[in-house]
Amino acid sequence: MPPDTATGTPKTPAPPLPPARSAASDVPDVRGNPYRRLLSTPGVRAFTAGGLLARLPMGMFSVSAVIMIAGAHGSYALAGAVTATGLAATAVVAPWTARLVDRYGQARVAVPATATAALGSLALALCVHYDAPVWTLFAAYAATATTPNTGGMSRARWAHIHRGDPAALHTANSFEQAADELCFMLGPVLAAILCGALFPEAGTVAGAVLMLTGVLVFAAQRATEPPVAPRTRTSSPLRATGMPALLAAFLATGAVFGAMEVVSIAHAGGAILALQAAGSCAAGLLYGSLRPVENVRRRLLLCLAGMTALMSLPLLSAATTDSRLVLAGCLLLAGAATAPTMVTGMTLVQRLTPEGQLNEGMTLAVTALLGGIAAGSATGGWTVEHASTVTGYAVPVVAAGLALVVAAVGVRRSGPLTPDS
Repeated sequence: MPPDTATGTPKTPAPPLPPARSAASDVPDVRGNPYRRLLSTPGVRAFTAGGLLARLPMGMFSVSAVIMIAGAHGSYALAGAVTATGLAATAVVAPWTARLVDRYGQARVAVPATATAALGSLALALCVHYDAPVWTLFAAYAATATTPNTGGMSRARWAHIHRGDPAALHTANSFEQAADELCFMLGPVLAAILCGALFPEAGTVAGAVLMLTGVLVFAAQRATEPPVAPRTRTSSPLRATGMPALLAAFLATGAVFGAMEVVSIAHAGGAILALQAAGSCAAGLLYGSLRPVENVRRRLLLCLAGMTALMSLPLLSAATTDSRLVLAGCLLLAGAATAPTMVTGMTLVQRLTPEGQLNEGMTLAVTALLGGIAAGSATGGWTVEHASTVTGYAVPVVAAGLALVVAAVGVRRSGPLTPDS
């Protein structure tokens, strides 16, 4: 034992430091249901509640905007143009917002960005209520493009908490996808009820309040917020190997959703779409409780193949029978393919995105998805108008097949598959 240089007495060795602990190491041993174990991690229930509250308005805003603009101006074309402008603005602004989140942290960026978006929503409601010039509607709705991707930020927290634990992260991603489906299933219903029972602008105002409140609760949970990683590279996640092909697959997958929505509304009314969302929500929760194929790329191809097959069921139903009950069952089954595909796709995005750019990578995926939804909606609407609703149901099948082909080509070009990729 070496002597202490100040006293000449032997130096007592310092006690060993305790091993580093991650948030995931604090999870109680909750056996059985993987979701109980997931939500037992300290701090996750609070940010999950805030994230759900913030995401619920995502299914409210477009419906509320259409109801109040069409009611005030008597034009669904104007309402559609305004919402399309907001979607286009979001596609441009969202990746930049996500890049700021990665660079400066979730709380520092998400709160002011959400406040700006909420003010845009309130400005839109005021412009409609006071019959402002039409151009103000476009300007106000475009301001909502600063809305941060709360779902992406929530997934980034799970990825930080369960880093090195693929099974727990798979369950977390499945839970998040089910939460997305739940919000998009309940949001339009809540918006329609508020606009009808109170006043036309009620859905937009309530959505802005819920979104800002949810983000404030979410951002306040600093213990689970991922640390800001040092900027070791400046290139976009688009340059990551395999990412362009994956985003192209997300674009085609979005076309599946957009076309299915428009065609189903034209064929049987909008209420039946809730069954597709319900099927996706249930499948997402079930998928998260299972142990998936280890190779994520191969898993994505299997999910896309399943989605292509199941999306043909509504087409067969519409072509062979007029029964809405049969169509409802087919949409329920078709929706069951959605969540596993999205969960696996987002998991692969997390694997491909460079460290410190996770929010930007996932937001690029969501942006591609939104672009696909817009393209699918336009294509499905054109097909219904110029052919028939039965033919329209072929559009999501073709789009799903295209997503499968694009993903398969991307996998082949990105090199040999490994067990953990």
